[in-house]
Amino acid sequence: MEAKTVEVSGPIVSIVTPTFNRAKYIRLAVESVLAQTERRWELLIVDDGSTDDTATVLQPYLSDPRINYIYQSNRGQSAARNVALNNARGAYVGFLDSDDIWFPEKLERQLQLFERHPDAHIVHGDEITIDEKGDEISRKNMRRYSGRITPQLLADNSVSITTALVRRECFDVMGGFDPKYGVADDYELWLRFSARYLFLYDPGLVAGYRVMPDQISSDKRRRFAANERIILDFLERHGDCLSSTERRKGLAMFFTRKARYFASVGEFRTAVKAISRSLVYAPTNPVVWRGVYRVIRPQSIG
Repeated sequence: MEAKTVEVSGPIVSIVTPTFNRAKYIRLAVESVLAQTERRWELLIVDDGSTDDTATVLQPYLSDPRINYIYQSNRGQSAARNVALNNARGAYVGFLDSDDIWFPEKLERQLQLFERHPDAHIVHGDEITIDEKGDEISRKNMRRYSGRITPQLLADNSVSITTALVRRECFDVMGGFDPKYGVADDYELWLRFSARYLFLYDPGLVAGYRVMPDQISSDKRRRFAANERIILDFLERHGDCLSSTERRKGLAMFFTRKARYFASVGEFRTAVKAISRSLVYAPTNPVVWRGVYRVIRPQSIG
């Protein structure tokens, strides 16, 4: 029935959905796309070698010509996203992982923002956190930014890929996802794009992000290691987009955040090493000194 009401000849938005053994949740993700008030989209689902009944769950939706299902042997999330990008036809690209959901006005709202802000290349917003059952956990979001946001991104990834909508030309010019880091491929992408393009943060909830124990992103030790490599590689390739002060402050903020985390889990040596690097980069920054205190008094970390 959805397919019969489509009146457009081609998509404006290409939606990228990688999946691996998420048969339990992918139906809800697809339904959230079908519920969009903006209907000029295509959904590219790349199954990265699922061994569950993902294909069976998706079968009823494949009669809609806007929904494309691609199966490949397991090559990882970055490779799956790149396969979708290579098949995308839209002028804009959105990302919906198979265990997350979009709110109905997400695409319409963000396309209107692009019309009002032609200089913006990436629009992003806020999300709720949901659990395995789909129940809301929190509406608290980290601080997010607009404009030239490379200095802020060095400290932490403040762009939620679930909420982002990106002009296709960004990928045409700067490429897709880099699979070599294993995790945090979206962080590497946003940093790279930030060297050339402007971001626009639109306060407001547009998506639901599901938190589960088996997510790669839940492994914080692995994620910190990947983020550090991503940052150092980015600075080597694109560091000239930042001033010396911005580079030093950004690195100090990252290593302070790393120090506080490892102090909170009892890995004192790693925490001390990280906070020492922060002091080298920004010895007078009060945020760094608060980090020193949290390393010394880790029991005070919530």
